Amino acid sequence: MNSTKLLFSIIFIGWMVNFNANAQQKEVYTPELLWKLGRVSEVSVSPDKTQILFGITYYDVAQNKGNRDLYVMPSSGGEIKKITQTSVSEYNAVWRPDGKKIGYMAETEGVMQLWEMNPDGSQSQQITHLEGGIEGFKYAPTMDKILFTKLVKLEQNTQDLYPDLPKAEALITEDLMYRHWNAWTDYSYSHIFVANYPSLQNMHDIMEGEHCASPIPNYGGMEEINFSPDGKKIAYTSKKKHGKEFAISTNSDIYIYDIAQKTTVNISAPNMGYDVEPVFSPDGNLLAWGSMATEGFESDLKRIAIHDFRTKATKYYTSNEFWAENADNLAFSPDSKILYFISGLNATYQLCALDIAKENIIALTSGEHDYTSFAVCGDNALIGIRESMKEPADIYRVPFLLPISSSISGNRPQLRLTNINKDLLSNVASIDVKTKWITTTDGKKMLVWVILPPNFDANKKYPAVLYCQGGPQSAVSQFFSYRWNFQMMAAHGYVIVAPNRRGLPTFGRQWNDQISLDYGGQNMKDYLSAIDTIAKEPYVDETKIGCVGASYGGFSVYWLAGNHNKRFKCFIAHCGMFNFKSWYATTEELFFANHDIGGTYWQTPTPKSYDFSPNNFVGNWDTPILVIHGGNDFRIPYTEGMQAYNIAQIKGIPSRFLFFPRETHFVLKPQNSILWHREFVNWLDRWLK
Repeated sequence: MNSTKLLFSIIFIGWMVNFNANAQQKEVYTPELLWKLGRVSEVSVSPDKTQILFGITYYDVAQNKGNRDLYVMPSSGGEIKKITQTSVSEYNAVWRPDGKKIGYMAETEGVMQLWEMNPDGSQSQQITHLEGGIEGFKYAPTMDKILFTKLVKLEQNTQDLYPDLPKAEALITEDLMYRHWNAWTDYSYSHIFVANYPSLQNMHDIMEGEHCASPIPNYGGMEEINFSPDGKKIAYTSKKKHGKEFAISTNSDIYIYDIAQKTTVNISAPNMGYDVEPVFSPDGNLLAWGSMATEGFESDLKRIAIHDFRTKATKYYTSNEFWAENADNLAFSPDSKILYFISGLNATYQLCALDIAKENIIALTSGEHDYTSFAVCGDNALIGIRESMKEPADIYRVPFLLPISSSISGNRPQLRLTNINKDLLSNVASIDVKTKWITTTDGKKMLVWVILPPNFDANKKYPAVLYCQGGPQSAVSQFFSYRWNFQMMAAHGYVIVAPNRRGLPTFGRQWNDQISLDYGGQNMKDYLSAIDTIAKEPYVDETKIGCVGASYGGFSVYWLAGNHNKRFKCFIAHCGMFNFKSWYATTEELFFANHDIGGTYWQTPTPKSYDFSPNNFVGNWDTPILVIHGGNDFRIPYTEGMQAYNIAQIKGIPSRFLFFPRETHFVLKPQNSILWHREFVNWLDRWLK
């Protein structure tokens, strides 16, 4: 071989090696990529069961906002057609009962109004022109009526009291609940209005004069209100309490309003906890809803309650006798014999079914994923939105055979209908999620997700991060979060340790309920058991371990900062409780504090929970900490984060404060979110690499 050919061969071989190496090395998640993903939501099945309607939201980071458009596709799978392409988002889209139109909400002159269009997106027309707009709507199945939810101002503001001071900016109150979750009171309540359709004549407020709302503020949406199949009645949820009583109680009820008689009946009065999300059976004989027995306990078991209008009896189906987990997203089969729902099983959320007559409950699906919602598609399929830690949400079809029997438990096929982000993610390396069952200090078995970085090499050692979950009763399930995203966290070369510690659902009621009054107890031991066990894995560098969390997870970080015995090299706490006394006196829904920490700090004896307050342990703080908080977080006010950061500064501990004046308990604006992720990773990299 001459020298020229030899040189060419060497160059070609080198080029091929580089080409193959580059081809095998995939990209990883970045914050910018996360905000390019399409977010699927709100699946609705056409009356003839042949098409599904859904929305996809895409975000423009430069504009710092998103836009949601509507799409249709065959219910068995096939071509996806975009039917809206406007400068405003379309929400709450549903098929009109006759299938000839699609109703949806869109912003018009600064407020939301009802619009309708043909199923192909043509001939869109504004239907309502109501002052102040609407909050939501529902068609009567008979199409002779329609209901709207609309804000009604029932109390006087400053200008009402002092009309000669039109520019005065003040809130004046003599009661509690003057602010809630992320907003100060505007003296208005969401009421339900019913009117003739399509004329919209004879509109009237079915809650006229009541100082209460439906849906329950900051709890639910239009799933809390439904027409009966004959269009003559409306079932709705409301917590008919006001001010301080609203703040200290979870006692909501299910009300039945008779449209012709204009009368209202409470059918869940004996139950003292939450009663929510009523849904009629297609034959009109039954009404199902979610029910919690314990007043003040927002994370109590959500049982299935079914009321039979013929016998006037109510029966509860999810309890230790039938099923020990929560039931959500209730929907009847067309023959009214089966009730479908979503329930948690070992840190996953599956489609489930109750045979009402046989009192038999089974899971229809299984696997490492979460179903977040679904719609019934005739008598042989459910159409659901499914996601996992590895994949953002997409639409699946789950066929099944009736009647329900244990022989089909968990083994229904799950047919993927969409792959919305396929092109964006085609060259992105994903995480690997391992399931570990470890032994806790009291001899129990705990499920711990171990998330390995993309392009993981078992021969290397990686820094690790303990993830502390919020809630406190909120499972570390297979969620795909756009905030605490495990793809993002692991993409920077970290092993993520995510324990389903004590106090989380999907592992039975004893496991879920144990955490109340024990915030600094067994669940903290569970965290330490998890990280100590995984730190022994050969791929973990036990000298480089961090700890992160939000909300209750933020509290956990603050508590562990004073009790970790040198395990961690850095902390990140987002919107965490730091000082139980100051938090109790500034939070809004007091029922949560009263149940979970035992009440006020001035009562005698003082609840033991106050001994768990992280501020009691700041004398032991010695580890770098990043504190993050939102200015409009009223559940855990930003002064909690300020206290933690200020004390770290006073003690000379390396610390950083990331404050978002207009964000809430969550960081939702695209550019703020990207900033959040950059600061998050930079802090970990600074102390763990």
